[in-house]
Amino acid sequence: MRHQPGYGKDRGETDLPRLLESGVTAQFLAAYVDARYAQMRPDGSWDRAEAEIDTIHAFVRRHPDRLIAATTSRDVLRAKREGKVAVFIGVEGGHAIENSLARLDTLYAQGARYLTLTWNNGNDWAGSSIGVNGTRTGGLTNFGKAVVHEMNRLGMLVDVSHVSDSTFYDVIATSTDPVIASHSSARALGGHPRDMTDDMLRAVARNGGVVNVNFFAVFLDQKFAAATDSVKAQVADQAAEAARRPGADTARLRAEYERKSAELVHALPRPPLSMLIDHIDHVARVAGVDHVGLGSDFDGVDGLLPAGLRDVTDLPRIAQGLLDRGYTDADVTKMLGGNMLRVIEIVLDRKPASP
Repeated sequence: MRHQPGYGKDRGETDLPRLLESGVTAQFLAAYVDARYAQMRPDGSWDRAEAEIDTIHAFVRRHPDRLIAATTSRDVLRAKREGKVAVFIGVEGGHAIENSLARLDTLYAQGARYLTLTWNNGNDWAGSSIGVNGTRTGGLTNFGKAVVHEMNRLGMLVDVSHVSDSTFYDVIATSTDPVIASHSSARALGGHPRDMTDDMLRAVARNGGVVNVNFFAVFLDQKFAAATDSVKAQVADQAAEAARRPGADTARLRAEYERKSAELVHALPRPPLSMLIDHIDHVARVAGVDHVGLGSDFDGVDGLLPAGLRDVTDLPRIAQGLLDRGYTDADVTKMLGGNMLRVIEIVLDRKPASP
């Protein structure tokens, strides 16, 4: 849940009307915990995760004729039969548990069915691919391995998007269940540390998991990413110069230049939709068609999507793009959700864990 209620069709990429229009049968909504909550004293990460989960539950309760609170594959099948959307909850950012296995168990009891082990910030037990605010970029600690083991015991998906390379390989060595990358693209094409190398893709395939390809243009196209970085650097230099002037209102300047930076970035030419198809195709070729899915990151990429992809109602364009590449209907069905449904059946459809 990344934006306030009231978004219309001119804002964001997903809302209830568009979700229903899209034909999607099941959707993970992320209880996203920004890095700033981990910097609060006392730590605000747990409270933020709880508030986000409460918001998702309230959203589902408001629309019982359209939505189903989902925790298993059976809920997806029921949603399909009834013409509804099954809503799963994932928690994005392992700092949300504030180093507590008891809180991890509580998240599961509240309906969360995946945990992204880090966000752009590492935490005390897992490293991030970015390591903002000087946070960890190393591997899993012993406690981190205990988190993975507990998720395996509960029947909760381990999400390796955002994690550092060393944490990724530690997870693969530790987890006894298939893992997912909820929103990651191919580093061989995108070149971004948030993307996954070919060796990682093959490791997820051997593990039986799924890599859900991210739609963020910065992760897809190195030229677009470089242009974005250049714009932000130029605006940052201008902001710094303005802030050095006597009597400068730094708070006002910061907001003004952030707005200017966003406007300039959004004016840049976007990579074509075919580049997103390239990433999906690459993951399918390297990991296998049984190990690729869609991880849009809608409402989490500041609207920076490939040209020709506006929102969730445009997902059929991806299906057509894959068919045009020669993939069969059966292949495309797997990529559009069949592979994730298989992993959900393996990991989530077990009997409730004992206390």
